[in-house]
Amino acid sequence: MWMSAGCLCGSALSQPRACLLPRQRPHFDRPGDVMVGGSFSIFRFSNSAPPDFAVPPAPLLPSEVSQWGYRVAQSFVFAIEEINRSAHLLPNLTLGFSIRNSGDSVHGAVYETLSFLTRQEEPVPNYTCQHGSPQAALVGDTRSALSVAMARVLGLYRFPQVSYGSSLPSLSDKIQFPSFLRTVTSDLTSCRAVTQLIIHFRWSWVIILAHDDDFGQQASSLASRELSPAGVCIEDTLHVPSHESSGKIELIVQKMQKCTARVVLVFLSNANFQIILHSLLGIRPSGQVWVSMDTMHMALALSIPGISQVLHGTFGLLYHSSRAIGFPEFLADLRPSQTPEDMFIKKFWESTFDCTWPHQSGRVRDGVQMCSGNESLKNKLYPFQEVSNIDATYTAVYSIAQALQDVIDQDGKGIDSQHFHSWQLLHAVRNVHFKTPDGIKIMFDANGDVVLKFDIYQGHKTPEGIFNLVPVGMVDPQAYVGNKMMVHLKEDLQVPSSVCSESCLPGSSQVPRVGAPQCCFDCSRCPKGQFADKKDMKRCLQCPKEQYSSHSRDRCLPRTEIFLAFEEPLGFMLALVALFLSGLAVLVLGVFVKHRDTPVVRANNRTLSYLLLMSLSLCSLCALLFLGRPSVTTCLLRQTTFAVVFTVAISSVLAKTLTVVLAFRATKPGGKIRLWLSPRASTSVVLIASFMQLVLCGVWLAISPPFPDRDMVSEPQHIVIQCQEGSGTLFLCVLGYLGILAGGTFFVAFLARGLPDVFNETKFLTFSTLLFCSVWTAFLPLYHSARGKSTVAVEIFSILASTAGLLGGIFIPKCYIILLKPERNTPAWLRQGHQALRIGSMRCSIEDVSSGPQHKPS
Repeated sequence: MWMSAGCLCGSALSQPRACLLPRQRPHFDRPGDVMVGGSFSIFRFSNSAPPDFAVPPAPLLPSEVSQWGYRVAQSFVFAIEEINRSAHLLPNLTLGFSIRNSGDSVHGAVYETLSFLTRQEEPVPNYTCQHGSPQAALVGDTRSALSVAMARVLGLYRFPQVSYGSSLPSLSDKIQFPSFLRTVTSDLTSCRAVTQLIIHFRWSWVIILAHDDDFGQQASSLASRELSPAGVCIEDTLHVPSHESSGKIELIVQKMQKCTARVVLVFLSNANFQIILHSLLGIRPSGQVWVSMDTMHMALALSIPGISQVLHGTFGLLYHSSRAIGFPEFLADLRPSQTPEDMFIKKFWESTFDCTWPHQSGRVRDGVQMCSGNESLKNKLYPFQEVSNIDATYTAVYSIAQALQDVIDQDGKGIDSQHFHSWQLLHAVRNVHFKTPDGIKIMFDANGDVVLKFDIYQGHKTPEGIFNLVPVGMVDPQAYVGNKMMVHLKEDLQVPSSVCSESCLPGSSQVPRVGAPQCCFDCSRCPKGQFADKKDMKRCLQCPKEQYSSHSRDRCLPRTEIFLAFEEPLGFMLALVALFLSGLAVLVLGVFVKHRDTPVVRANNRTLSYLLLMSLSLCSLCALLFLGRPSVTTCLLRQTTFAVVFTVAISSVLAKTLTVVLAFRATKPGGKIRLWLSPRASTSVVLIASFMQLVLCGVWLAISPPFPDRDMVSEPQHIVIQCQEGSGTLFLCVLGYLGILAGGTFFVAFLARGLPDVFNETKFLTFSTLLFCSVWTAFLPLYHSARGKSTVAVEIFSILASTAGLLGGIFIPKCYIILLKPERNTPAWLRQGHQALRIGSMRCSIEDVSSGPQHKPS
């Protein structure tokens, strides 16, 4: 490849090198036992004429002097002189050097590299006619294109090349570039480090600004792969063209202004970065934070007037390299007279101090400042010394020196031109592991890249208006916590936020927006029973069964156990009503027993009246089983006791109703109907009905009995302690049987409602059964709609209401006559009124049946 670029041109032209480089190429040589080459871009070459392949190319002309490039070359000289003075590193060996100017061009770098290898001003590849000190290695250029060109040439000879600034990822390929090493990390490592910085700052909404070339495409793709699993979204990826285009740059700036992300991740060259920043100068600052994988971008961009207002708060990375202690003093003492062999210093002097060297023959023109050579660089420091890396070659030179030391120690004898081979040193350089004088550990990995940490710098403007790049932390690519690089930052560091959506506070979860990236979401309050105790939770978590979510939904609180207790007001009132009704039933029973021989009591079977009053008293008392904390015993007794006792009561009412109906139909003495009016027949009705209910309850208790249960659903803040019915089918059968009895009783009483009766027995029975059926008909929907302890309260209320209905509807009117109207409770009163004879005869028939054969109607 080089042969076609150089030799073919030379074969066609009489002066082959004039078409590429100036005739007089400056260099800076110093002899030594071993020579180290250095390629630096000190004088940049320019060719203003456009290429025309019909004629030979015009010669390249030296143009401006690179202030940074020359200072870097001096750090190369400083490192070699420091090593030569050292008593520990290469004590019996003097390093020499040969500094060449690459001119920031590929063909200039290749030409000077071959010139150094062949020891000829006019190099001929694979041919050396001069012999001298052995050549150890070459410290290479910074630009990636130059490093690739030099690496390809030097790889053919297995000649070690240590670059001090080329970060092109492809140079890590040891198959293509076997002799290339570098004292900086590759762009891929820097890219990963800068993405880790974004993840650490929790920036989830960023813009990527990348160069429109292979590196830009590769870096932006790698950044997307690194950021996406960490929950960082890319709002837009903008590619800056390689060739300046005002239209495209303006379009990119407009897109950046429309973006809502505040963080801009930069993968640009210095020139393109400055073009973008310069375009933003005339626009109102949007508060964007620039994050670059190279702090040098910021340092060089700050040469633009007023650019600090755009770069305020910007973050950048700079690999943590070794520092050449004493190098600033070395530069300050630099004089052209001390190094006459340096062919670059005079041009550098003129550019730095804006002066001109006087010619040996000629007059000094007026108004032109002359160079004296005594000017001092002390006050001409390179701007932003902390990030400028003007001592960039320091580590590279020490790596070569350490490798030489290792070869000497391995062989046990000095190196001379007959025993020294470049491939021996290449192997030693790859395996060096040492500390520089300032304590930095240096070693190369398998790809020939040095293992380094990154310093984090932030752009900061002081109250006086001075813009500084301040170190605020460090990124260690070798230390990982989980899948993240270790990032160390100052504790008081303040960083802005860059998110598509504001954080969801505890108590709410993220709801993705339809058609938007995952970082764009809305916040939704957690429902009851769920909580979110952290910010930005993807979904709410379910509270444990024993807990419930707080009002703010940010935590779970323990549930309290509740049941209808005697101590609470509702339970206490229901218990009082139950005792009152039970006592009232007992009191009525006492009145009936005391006045048992009166017509009111004797009428309609007093035995059934006694049984009904006792069952109603028990009905009231069974309501107490529903109060208090449920236990196994109370759960077994609650529904079964209630069902059996109410069955006795309803069957007693049924028997009383049947007695009234049959009594009016028994017109013939000794008839079959009169046999059903005996006390034994009425008692049999009660026994048979109650026995059937007992059978149902027995089957229920045997198959699936009720049991205590903890209801976690009814009330979110409480655990309701209640009785679970067990078999719902059998429970419904028990209630259904009771309902059939009540319905049948009401039907019979309704049919007998018009029968004449002095004491209105049929009307009272109809009313009481109607009230009973109404209560329990209303009970069913209320029972199923109620929750928690309200269910128990509804059932207790239904028990007490139906009990009170039967007690009041049947017995209170009779007590009224017995106690307040005793004159009506006489046989004579029975014979008075409309149809006295008929009514009296029928009443006598009822009394005969109720009192037995020994009692006769009056």
